Amino acid sequence: METTIGDIVLGDRDVFPPYLYAAYRSTLLRAPKQPLIAIPLTISELTGPGPAFSEVVPEDADLTRNAGTGGEAIGQRIIVTGRVTDEYGAAVPETLIEVWQANAAGRYLHRADAWPAPLDPSFLGMGRSLTDADGSYRFLSVRPGAYPWGNHPNAWRPSHIHFSLFGDSLLSRLITQMYFPDDPLHELDPILSAVPEAARSRLIAEYDHSITEPQWALGYRFDIVLRGPQATPFEPPRRMES
Repeated sequence: METTIGDIVLGDRDVFPPYLYAAYRSTLLRAPKQPLIAIPLTISELTGPGPAFSEVVPEDADLTRNAGTGGEAIGQRIIVTGRVTDEYGAAVPETLIEVWQANAAGRYLHRADAWPAPLDPSFLGMGRSLTDADGSYRFLSVRPGAYPWGNHPNAWRPSHIHFSLFGDSLLSRLITQMYFPDDPLHELDPILSAVPEAARSRLIAEYDHSITEPQWALGYRFDIVLRGPQATPFEPPRRMES
């Protein structure tokens, strides 16, 4: 089966990570212990109105500035852009994309993140954008740093940005991660390794010099395919009961 923003799916085993992947230790606790049972969705769940959001403005896509402090985030500026398409390459407009990430030192602005890396008072680490008629989006941010996590001894997460995509129904949300090219931590990361090998490259952005702005920011392209044999891997859907 294939992933979509609006339909019940389980995901193609050649594309999507399994619910249980022993090297990714938290899946041992949250993976279903019994066979999954499909729960039929109602019309109100499959159709609009979708989630209610406040107005999205261009400033929401700029993670480098904090209106509260008036300051600018510290770190290597990056531009992340791409298109959201279906399996036929057709644009998917009006898709709300939310991103969140660690700062340049690898620390989140979150009370549960207490490892001794500096916080950046001018970096909140979250933003959002709507795709345009061509399915395109664009964010300005700083490259996130790697950070330690407790999955296994000396475990470090590669630099990455979390993506959440919302469609036009109440249950139309997909979550994935974007990685950066040439990161030596890729092969040590069990989250990325849980994705079937043939599909892992779809989670790694491409450096694009045509996007790079002189004396300002490096450019990366990250296209997202919602379904089909070339779909971007997403977290396992959880619209099933065990």
